[in-house]
Amino acid sequence: MNLKQLYYFKRLSETEHYTEAASSLFITQPSLSHAISELEKELGVSLFARKGRNVEITQNGKRFLPYVEDALASLENGRLTLQKSSMDTKENIRIAFIYTMGEYVVPQLIHNYSATPGRHNVTFSFTQGTSLTLLQELKSGRTDLAICSYIADESDIDFIPIIQQELVVVTAKDHPLARLYRDEVDLVETIHYPYIYFSENSGLRPFIDNVFIQQKLVPDIACYVEEDTAMAGLVSIDYGIAIMPRISALANYNVHILAIKNKIPPRFIYLATMKDRVLSPAIQSFKNFIIDDSQNKR
Repeated sequence: MNLKQLYYFKRLSETEHYTEAASSLFITQPSLSHAISELEKELGVSLFARKGRNVEITQNGKRFLPYVEDALASLENGRLTLQKSSMDTKENIRIAFIYTMGEYVVPQLIHNYSATPGRHNVTFSFTQGTSLTLLQELKSGRTDLAICSYIADESDIDFIPIIQQELVVVTAKDHPLARLYRDEVDLVETIHYPYIYFSENSGLRPFIDNVFIQQKLVPDIACYVEEDTAMAGLVSIDYGIAIMPRISALANYNVHILAIKNKIPPRFIYLATMKDRVLSPAIQSFKNFIIDDSQNKR
């Protein structure tokens, strides 16, 4: 006795017509006849009797039917319970990101992803920090995805560029460079002023170092910081000038923004994952969403 035979028996008892029952079950009439015949052999009784071109359920069939209905109803309740349990179980995606991504980029990604039908059963955990710190979290397995700078010599990590950032020179509002230059400046004109510089923990540090090397310039460094808003705050009190990403938070500071006149390579933010780590379907789905979102914005 198998589940299909019970479903077939129940349906035939409702229609008392082989052709109609077979059609509604999307099987052939011979398949239905064979299944019922095998069930009758196993039970040792006739469940249906011929009545002209149709059949009618026998007394034995009528006695058996309530048990079949109860069994099928119980199985359906079990299926629904498991389905509901599966829907109630939400997978947590652990995402890490550098500080500048927390203001707008990550919140928008989460909002847009969560608003997509079929993606409600996911929660997120967040970690912020410098790129070096985030990659350590990624390698240790404490986070699933990282949005950060590219770090060289990390052969176990897959870096996918997702965001291009513009780097700008930022000065205090009343700084001499702000009075001399309205829109853009050559880096050679900045070199005589002290710089607030990213620390070695920042993933942006090697990139900015390389910019100065390409331009054959050596900045005068007043201090080091790890985080962009701290840099903007110090610039606003004229503690120094800075090269940093053009982030929207700069509008909240008393600073002047100058585009860089020199030709410098593009600065990208990357989505980082471990090459040898198998991602769950939910994490893979979110990773694909981030990549597709970045490609649509190019």
